[in-house]
Amino acid sequence: MPLVPGIGAVGGSEWQIGGLEGTADGPTGRSFGSVLADQLQSLAGMQDTAAAASQSLADGTATDPTAVVMAVERARLSMQMASQMRTKGVEAINDIFHTQV
Repeated sequence: MPLVPGIGAVGGSEWQIGGLEGTADGPTGRSFGSVLADQLQSLAGMQDTAAAASQSLADGTATDPTAVVMAVERARLSMQMASQMRTKGVEAINDIFHTQV
């Protein structure tokens, strides 16, 4: 059942949001740094996928232009979120450094 006529339904595993591991049952033993590194690798993978999809569209070898648009948009949104998280982290650190004791 399409959500928007002519476009189709949005679904699939790429649209599912996973929960944070270790929040309900206790810690998993992974450090914040390792989780952050994993997420940055995931972001880099999305960027690479979007670049490859864009290149295939430019070459004329892409079979589904909507998949290319979705890959590029997914990478763009992920990069925006990472940038906003970085900005919030820097603001939090600056607030801590400017705290009077």
